[in-house]
Amino acid sequence: MQVDPRGPRFGAAVTTAVLIVVLVTGSWALLAAQAVVFALATFLGLRYAPYGLVFRVLIRPRLAPPRELEDAAAPRFAQGVGLAFALVGTVGYVTGTTWLGIGATALALAAAFLNAAFGFCLGCEMYPLFRRITAKVRSEREVPA
Repeated sequence: MQVDPRGPRFGAAVTTAVLIVVLVTGSWALLAAQAVVFALATFLGLRYAPYGLVFRVLIRPRLAPPRELEDAAAPRFAQGVGLAFALVGTVGYVTGTTWLGIGATALALAAAFLNAAFGFCLGCEMYPLFRRITAKVRSEREVPA
């Protein structure tokens, strides 16, 4: 599936705002809600991601067509990375390990901000490396002993 790269960037801007509020308030519930947003995008696809739906319905019709589309696999992987950090952060806040909640949230915020402000998707950049590693592991398992 191909996506308009402005959609994930819009989602990153909303995520940045949400994560700033989490850091200011220490709200584990808001971070858990953000984790649900990440989970929907990761497991159901960017088409069903709440921020992607907002972009597609309310914003994209008002913009010129994108100059190019990008494969959805890397941004979807990036949502999975965000999900991992949001889950760790939520566990940190819920268990009273506030430093863990703050740290995981701050790292997720840094990645979201890079995408929102500069169009640099850290998770997307990690995706080819992840693919290479998993392909190598798979090929090593298939070699008969």
